[in-house]
Amino acid sequence: MHPCRVLFICTGNSARSILSEATLNHLGKGRFEAFSAGSQPTGRVNPYAIEELKALGIATEGLSSKSWDRFTGAGAPPLDIVITVCDNAANETCPVLFGDFVKSHWGLPDPAAAQGAGAAIAAFRRAHTLILYRITALLKLPVETMGRDELKQALDHIGSITDEEADA
Repeated sequence: MHPCRVLFICTGNSARSILSEATLNHLGKGRFEAFSAGSQPTGRVNPYAIEELKALGIATEGLSSKSWDRFTGAGAPPLDIVITVCDNAANETCPVLFGDFVKSHWGLPDPAAAQGAGAAIAAFRRAHTLILYRITALLKLPVETMGRDELKQALDHIGSITDEEADA
């Protein structure tokens, strides 16, 4: 069986989805293969995302802000799970991707919206802490043997985990 392929999507593909992709690839080696994309990619990875990943020893080589188009056409890797990470609470429009995969939403405030270096560093650390918590929960799931409905329910539950719960 191939690794479980997960695509993290947001609008700009410069921060949250990049953090998620790199973290799942780092922690889920062999079992998971993660990708990220955006509906309106910024064209560059946020430097604070790179700093946050490097601080935890997570590889950043090959990370790029890219369009979701590369996951919809011929030759695109087959996906098992697609997770949106935009922030509905901030009225961000989450991209919608159609296909034969399990979809879930793991909303996160956009750390790139923080103003000033100190606030940005803190915002990226907070966002990544929640991402780490959620990915750790994903890694505990027996995704290889779960049915689609059961997997969807488990992923949605993981996506409902808040900052406070992750910090506890």
